[in-house]
Amino acid sequence: IGCIIGFFCGILQTIPCGPNENIVKRVLLKLIRIIIRAYVEIFRGTPMILQAVFIYYGMPYFFGVSFKDIWTVSIIVVSVNTGAYMAESVRGGIMSIDPGQFEGAKAIGMNHWQTMLYVILPQTLRNIMPQIGNNYIINVKDTSVMFIIGFSDFFAVHKMVSGAVFKYFPSAFLEMFGYLCLTLLASFLLRKFEKKLAGKSNYELVNADQLVMAAGTYSYPADGSPFDETSKDYKGEAK
Repeated sequence: IGCIIGFFCGILQTIPCGPNENIVKRVLLKLIRIIIRAYVEIFRGTPMILQAVFIYYGMPYFFGVSFKDIWTVSIIVVSVNTGAYMAESVRGGIMSIDPGQFEGAKAIGMNHWQTMLYVILPQTLRNIMPQIGNNYIINVKDTSVMFIIGFSDFFAVHKMVSGAVFKYFPSAFLEMFGYLCLTLLASFLLRKFEKKLAGKSNYELVNADQLVMAAGTYSYPADGSPFDETSKDYKGEAK
């Protein structure tokens, strides 16, 4: 969900808007970029644990919106926090693409959304895949802060077990081992996906020109006439 938010914000921030554009479009895009910038700066500049407290306890207090399911709150907090980081990663990835890619897509009649979907985003995804992997691994570990709102995650279970049996080191060791297994598995899968996106490491070059017809593919009528009734082919033309 955070990746989807990041890609959406990245696309919105890169919509071209020149001085000759409609005034309504320029004002709207300016407003959208201000909102996205405020969202990114607020959620990147505050700890996730405080964001969880504000959304879970502050939303009912200020807006009268209460959450009965802690799972929903935890997913919202982690998603919007990840989206803020991914928005900047995606924007940087889009800006790193050669401008000729944009110009070529525009030359064949693509609009901004088609250019992003079919030309720019596939290349951006390949370039920022390591950053996506880093953010995912960070999220696997940072979800432990959700215990502050009562979410029973791995860290919360460790706190309960260590408080019940008074054995902190064995419980902490098992918790660290569990997190390590999760992150190692995620790293392995992400590296496999990254190699798949990169393609083959070596290629076979074609030495022959595929547009030139090889010898033996031409048909000539036996009687010398311009058209052979048997082969249904004009003289000198390939079958």
